[in-house]
Amino acid sequence: MTSGTLRATARPTARRLATRPWPRAGLAAVAGVVAALGLAPWGLWWLTLPAVVLVLVLRRFATTRRGAFLVGWGFGAGWFGLGLSWIIEPFFVDAARDGWMAPFAVVLLCGGLALFWAAVFALAHRRGTRMLVALWVAAEMARGVVFTGFPWAMPGHVFIDTPVAQLAALGGAPLLTLIALGLPAAALAIGLRASLAIPVLASIGAWIALDPGAAPMPVPEAPIVRLVQPNAAQSLKWDPKWLPVFHERLMELTRQGDVPDLVVWPETALPWLLDQSGDSLAQGVDAARGAALALGIQRRDGARYYNSAIVVDAAGEITSLYDKTHLVPFGEYIPFGEVAARFGIQGLAASEGGGYAPGPGLHPVSVPGIGLALPLICYEGIFAGEINAAAATGALRPRLMLLMTNDAWFGTVSGPYQHFAQARLRAIEQRMPMARVANTGVSGMIDAMGRVTARIDLGKMGAVDAALPPRGPTPGYARWGDAPMLVLLLLLAAVGWRHNRLDRDQDGA
Repeated sequence: MTSGTLRATARPTARRLATRPWPRAGLAAVAGVVAALGLAPWGLWWLTLPAVVLVLVLRRFATTRRGAFLVGWGFGAGWFGLGLSWIIEPFFVDAARDGWMAPFAVVLLCGGLALFWAAVFALAHRRGTRMLVALWVAAEMARGVVFTGFPWAMPGHVFIDTPVAQLAALGGAPLLTLIALGLPAAALAIGLRASLAIPVLASIGAWIALDPGAAPMPVPEAPIVRLVQPNAAQSLKWDPKWLPVFHERLMELTRQGDVPDLVVWPETALPWLLDQSGDSLAQGVDAARGAALALGIQRRDGARYYNSAIVVDAAGEITSLYDKTHLVPFGEYIPFGEVAARFGIQGLAASEGGGYAPGPGLHPVSVPGIGLALPLICYEGIFAGEINAAAATGALRPRLMLLMTNDAWFGTVSGPYQHFAQARLRAIEQRMPMARVANTGVSGMIDAMGRVTARIDLGKMGAVDAALPPRGPTPGYARWGDAPMLVLLLLLAAVGWRHNRLDRDQDGA
């Protein structure tokens, strides 16, 4: 069979699949899986763009709103199904207790998030691509807020490891998402014509211009921050036999080498409550040999338990305390937890009581020898809007972000790498360095351009001393947040609406 015969046979077959609702939704799901390969750790962003083109083409074959809904849902189900495949990992840390919930978590979370995209495709049915893109980006922004928010695996995240990510300093992840969806839409509208060279050349030029290059050498007077990663696997973290092993690792890694200015331990670094950790903290202070020590720890206040971060000075005094504010639903607390507890359901990460209580809100803390730092505990590092609100400008603007996390929950395939990538994005949005420390990785120092200047890989025990990179000037996104993007999306939707009206008027003439 010749190549021409194959093409002649394939075209009708593809058209038949595209014109039938369920096969079309299946093709959209495959496109979603391919598109999600642009996310960390795969980083194949150049597959994301043509996959978006494909789903935009499939949308054109949907003659009903229901058909458009299925295309959007299929694409979202494929995207989130691969992008969030790590979500099953927490349920198998204690498989006997929680394993039964894993299938429900995958179906409900991935299928539920796909409904955001399905609704967009349905609302934009018989509307132009401009309207679709505007609604799609708006839906992604809403996804970061609705039901406490989950802005993970946004389409714009495929650009985090590229020069395009620098534009997040202007518009955050929503601007990157607009580019990830808008470029394919523009290419589809132009088609294979000579005029397509204009946006292609413009994109290449912008790519070159935005490339920050390699990180510069640190200045001699830069404070030295030691990042300590004990490599405490989640299945062993609370095992009484392993507690002294992980504790000794912290001490050994803290006392090695020259004395830094700050030592950072990960989330829940000590397995005991704060009021029961006096001896362990004293040992940590001795191991730090005069350096300030920042660490994650659980604490109790009356009947409430908190997932907290503290800063301890050279004298062993707790100089700053922060209680995690944005808790993980169904992880650190259960909605309607008193009712759920009757059925034996409790938060996966809540080792004390029925769950954690939220703190009063994100706020900077003082770190001896460093200045102000914005503490973030695990999940809080994905919420750009909350960080914007807490990272004040002027004299109260923090010197760095201090993220303590326990990514051992997320497995070893994609979750920890995606979480680390989002930390890089937060650094770009704030033009502020971030010291990120995880129990099992990935830990690292990230500069204000999102470049990783020091790193401890996943599943490794170790410590690394990193010079604290300089903080950049306050960027537009840190000043104005999502407001400019909302205005831009309204304008894009208005242009799309007007274009649709002109088309209808011409059809009726």
